[in-house]
Amino acid sequence: MWKEFKDFIMRGNVLDLAVGIVIGVAFGAVITSLVNDIIMPPIGLLLGKINFSDMFINLTPDKAATSLQAAKDLGAATINYGLFINTLINFLIVALVIFLVVKAANKMNRPAPKAAAGTKDCPRCFTAIPVKATRCPNCTSELK
Repeated sequence: MWKEFKDFIMRGNVLDLAVGIVIGVAFGAVITSLVNDIIMPPIGLLLGKINFSDMFINLTPDKAATSLQAAKDLGAATINYGLFINTLINFLIVALVIFLVVKAANKMNRPAPKAAAGTKDCPRCFTAIPVKATRCPNCTSELK
């Protein structure tokens, strides 16, 4: 059983998947920081100094709070639509970055152009003959 487990782990697909997950988690942290620390502050400033992370609807009116953290400290039930907006913008940025990376990778991995054919088919006997041939070596018909 140990040998089978070792063979399973050492397969290329499992290792590639593990590396992809680790890199994906690290990339997600970078994008989250980009959104929260660089993109959202100017957007909030442009929209009148709005802090999206503090936008919420308090569902318990007897526990009034002016910020999301204060509402959480009071134990109020809230709908945190500001955090949802942050998450949505984060998702859109991640999707855009992944699209651009895949597009660049596809551009770099385009197949090489096909070489010009070195042969053509004889119109009478349909055998392959060199492109420069003027007569078919099989049926001896003249080629144009």
